[in-house]
Amino acid sequence: MISIYLRILFFLILFSPNIKSSEYEITVLATNIANFGGVGEWSFSALLESNNESILFDTGYDENTVIHNARLLKKDLSKVEKVILSHFHGDHTGGLIKLRKTYMGKNPDAFSKVYVAEGFFEQRYDIDGNLRGFIGGFNDVNDFINASTKIGIEFIIINEPYQIANDLILSGPVERVFEDVVVSPGFFIKEKGKLVSDILKDDQSLGIKTNKGWYMMSGCGHAGMMNTAHKFQKIENLDVYGAIGGFHLFRSSDDEIIETANSLQNFGLKQLVGGHCTGIHAARKIADIASISRDNLSHGAIGTVITKNQKILRSSVE
Repeated sequence: MISIYLRILFFLILFSPNIKSSEYEITVLATNIANFGGVGEWSFSALLESNNESILFDTGYDENTVIHNARLLKKDLSKVEKVILSHFHGDHTGGLIKLRKTYMGKNPDAFSKVYVAEGFFEQRYDIDGNLRGFIGGFNDVNDFINASTKIGIEFIIINEPYQIANDLILSGPVERVFEDVVVSPGFFIKEKGKLVSDILKDDQSLGIKTNKGWYMMSGCGHAGMMNTAHKFQKIENLDVYGAIGGFHLFRSSDDEIIETANSLQNFGLKQLVGGHCTGIHAARKIADIASISRDNLSHGAIGTVITKNQKILRSSVE
C-alpha cells in the first residue's frame, strides 16, 4: 500500500446570529432527467456559484457527464477549486479524476481540494469478501486514492460540522436519530475481521444559510432526510426552508414518506427540488402533506437553477 497524506481537520465553527441572503446560485449538472442535448444518468451533481468562487457538490457517475452538461449550459468549471463528495458511491464520485485532469491545465488549483466525511475511505466488500469499492470507478480504495493524489488532489476529511465557505456548512457525519440509515444493499465493511453491512457513516450533506433559513443539499441522503434536517438545526436553530438533491425515498413505503413529510413540515420545509434517488412519487407526496406550493416543487433536471433568492428556474423538461 502506498502511504499517502490525508489532512484531517477538526474545525469548531462560530456562527453569527445574523442570517444573510444566500451568495450562491445552484445549477444541477447531473441527475436522472435531461433533454435538448443534456446527458441524464443515475447520479447527482450541482454547481454552486457566487461572485467570488464556484464549488461543485458531487461529480456524477460517468466521467464525462458533468463536463458535457456544464459546457452545454456554458458553465466554466475551471473556476472550481473545492469539491464536496457526499459519500463514496461511484454515482457521486465517478467524475472527479477526469474533472481534475480536464481543467488543471487552465487552473492548477482546479478540483484540487476535495472534502469528504470520516469513513469515506473505508474499504467496501461484497457478501463473498471480494473488493467492491465502487468509489470513483475503482473497487480498491487505495487505487482511487493513489490515482487522485498523483494528479494533485488533496482530500480533507471532516468528522464534525465544517464551514467550507461563507454561509456554506458541511454537516460531517450525520447522527441517526429519527430514521435508520437508508443503505444500498450488497456493500459490506470489515469489523474485527468480519463482514458487516455498511451503514454509510461517511454520508454528509451541505447546509446553505439563507435569509429564509437552511437550504439543505444531499447526494443520496443515506443518513436519512429527517436526521440531516435535525443535524443542521442542531448546528444553528433555523428553519430548514429548502432541500435539493437525492434523498433515497424512491423505494420507501407511503407510511415512511408520510412520516418524513410530517417531520419536514415541522422543520419548516417550504421548497423541495428532488432528483436522483428521491423519486417523483415521494417528492409529490411530501409536497402535498407539507403544503409546498407548485412554484416551490421541482423534480429536478439538468439545468434546473435555484437563484440566490431561492426561486426555482425550471429546465425545459419540467
